[in-house]
Amino acid sequence: MTITLFDVPSKFEGQAFSPSTWRIRYILNMRNIPYKTEWIELPDIESRSKGLGIAPTGLKPDGTPFYTIPFIHDPSTGIYLSDSTHIAEYLEKTYPGPSSIFPHNTLGLQSPFADLFFSTALPALWKFIIPSLYEILNPASGAYIRATREKLFGQPLEEMTPKGALGDAEWAKFREGLGKVDVWYSKTSGPYLLGDTISWADIVVVAALTLMKVVWGEDSQQWKDISSWHGGRWGGLVDDFKKYTNVV
Repeated sequence: MTITLFDVPSKFEGQAFSPSTWRIRYILNMRNIPYKTEWIELPDIESRSKGLGIAPTGLKPDGTPFYTIPFIHDPSTGIYLSDSTHIAEYLEKTYPGPSSIFPHNTLGLQSPFADLFFSTALPALWKFIIPSLYEILNPASGAYIRATREKLFGQPLEEMTPKGALGDAEWAKFREGLGKVDVWYSKTSGPYLLGDTISWADIVVVAALTLMKVVWGEDSQQWKDISSWHGGRWGGLVDDFKKYTNVV
């Protein structure tokens, strides 16, 4: 039976960008688990989730439930499940592969990795990438991003990207953030955080890098910069996952 993966579309047919959903898409593709994508615009996620009885993944500042992608429906078990880490754990148990993404009982250690990675590596990224993300979204999702991110950052999208000397300084901060993660990788004996084994932590990193490559494009100066940093580590990781990037 075929799993349904719920994701947000872009203007480009069949092009996925959400890093949270790419985490799950990579696992499905790596394990050859049959699935299909159902596309939902950002402002429709809450109503669709409620309609399917899918649990919220957090709370909004006002204390009301917050619903996010990804979520899945697996008809073989009847489950509807949200939150990428919970989905990954479910897929690991229900559809085990030849190698585990949580090897050596590392589920407890790896579960908080996404939050750690985002807070360490990506704080300086968002003002650069959000205006570019807006450009590839359909009107409904674009309007949602504009309203929510302009409120969050206190400035219009058109003024959000740092320019000039400030832009250079903020871009350098982004590189420094990824540099901290590069140190983690440099302490292993292989290309991945657990050596020669792809784990959940690597999937989290590559999913975020995939957002950057998709939004800016492979030939953009931004991606050329990122993919070359730290000895080409980030471009190399994305290349390693290229065979798992199909969108169905």
